[in-house]
Amino acid sequence: MASASTSARPVQRLSHQLTEVASGIGQAAMATGRATADAVRHPRATVGRAREASQALPLMWESVKPVLTGHVSDWRREYAYTLGEQAFVYGFPYIYNAGLRHRWVTQKPDTDATPYAAVNHFWHAGRLFDASDREGLSPNNDTLYSFAWVDLSEEPIILSHPDMGDRYFTFELVGVTSDNYGYVGQRATGPHAGDFALVGPGWTGDLPKGVHRTETAPSPWIVIVGRTLVAGERDLSHVHALQRRYRLTPLHLFGKEGAHLPQRRDVLEPIDVAQDRLGPWKTLNAMLAENPPPRHHDVLLKQFAEIGIGPGLDVEAQPESVKQSLIRAAATAAPMLEQQLLSGEWAHVINGWLYPPPQLGRFGDDFLRRAAEQSLVGVAANDPQEAVYLAAFHDSDGGKLSTGRYELRFEPGDLPPVDAFWSLTVYGEDRNLVPNPIGRYSIGDRTPGLVTDADGSLTLHLQPESPGPAREPNWLPTPEQGIWFIALRMYLPRPEVIDARWECPPIRHLV
Repeated sequence: MASASTSARPVQRLSHQLTEVASGIGQAAMATGRATADAVRHPRATVGRAREASQALPLMWESVKPVLTGHVSDWRREYAYTLGEQAFVYGFPYIYNAGLRHRWVTQKPDTDATPYAAVNHFWHAGRLFDASDREGLSPNNDTLYSFAWVDLSEEPIILSHPDMGDRYFTFELVGVTSDNYGYVGQRATGPHAGDFALVGPGWTGDLPKGVHRTETAPSPWIVIVGRTLVAGERDLSHVHALQRRYRLTPLHLFGKEGAHLPQRRDVLEPIDVAQDRLGPWKTLNAMLAENPPPRHHDVLLKQFAEIGIGPGLDVEAQPESVKQSLIRAAATAAPMLEQQLLSGEWAHVINGWLYPPPQLGRFGDDFLRRAAEQSLVGVAANDPQEAVYLAAFHDSDGGKLSTGRYELRFEPGDLPPVDAFWSLTVYGEDRNLVPNPIGRYSIGDRTPGLVTDADGSLTLHLQPESPGPAREPNWLPTPEQGIWFIALRMYLPRPEVIDARWECPPIRHLV
């Protein structure tokens, strides 16, 4: 579940494209429905993929031949394949963020729920997500997002916000590898109006008086993930007014009256794998040149350079056997990352709830987790000190959450321990919010009229139909049919949440 999950679909498309190109027939049974629909909508593209699949058959044979025969005919090919898989895991955030940045900066969307803004400019969401949004993004229903792609290669950019009072807000600062490196917000810097310098690697100048320097960014390019709490529909206009006062100003323009920041949209365009099967690697090399890795990765980059992977290297200069192995490596590594994420092995399970690892948001040199559990899930993942998201897919008996009536009961004094707020959100199997007659998509400590039981406990009713007028304030609608899951979001969680000492109660299936 992404902390800002508008990116999940592009990741899936990349994985599917890589897999189809390299394994062709092996995907046919799984993708029949999708392929049929694509053939109707995009017949030329479908023919092209079929040709690519047929060309990939020799590649498939090279993949399985060593296993079947016990013989390696080309050591270089096999070495390039194994090293290429590691390089893809290492480089996935670079490849992914190249596509995300290009879309958000240059591709004007058809929907107002998709970010679109020039470099060093904010895009602000204008409304909360609801059941009309069908992109399968597992969105929150608590905050309005504010996103910006920021270029710090030449000078600092000053992030400014007004006095926020007691309203929860945060600006998550994320490097190009998907690791967080800092925050501006209620927890990190306080609610008062302020100006905060976002500083790129190697910059050593002076800042204007009153401007607070944040931690030095790990890469010249960063993305800001902002969230501002909304207290219902009537509060939207107040949040919009605050968003209009969020500013990003290059240092040379800061403090100048009437200064205008041009609309810059010239960003690196990733190479589509459907057009060039080496596209991901060429994109990675360009991104590594634009965003140099840390020096302590040099020993790893020297190994990758042997197969043409590294800042500014030309993968086309490699022998044909190496290029074919790189195509195969990307094709297997992408679904491998998906499977690792979906396995849930990264989570600590308590009462059916998946607790994230405490390193989430800053996996650093743990490249597998950085790629799968942090980058693949969306734009970025919050530090646990900022927010912890739990997910549940099963009830107290281990059954999948599906059609029927369920309860979640918090004992007296045992509500989610937070210093900001908490909320529960139900999603259908398609990861969309659930349509329902009362238009309620989340429930939590800000929901008006919650009714406690006689002993002081809080029972929430998770079911398709109303539990009756007296219990309806505690009702979170679920799908009438089919599988669903639920997310518990806790903002500014207390230490017992972060280290999993607080145990969320199980969801009980009612007969």
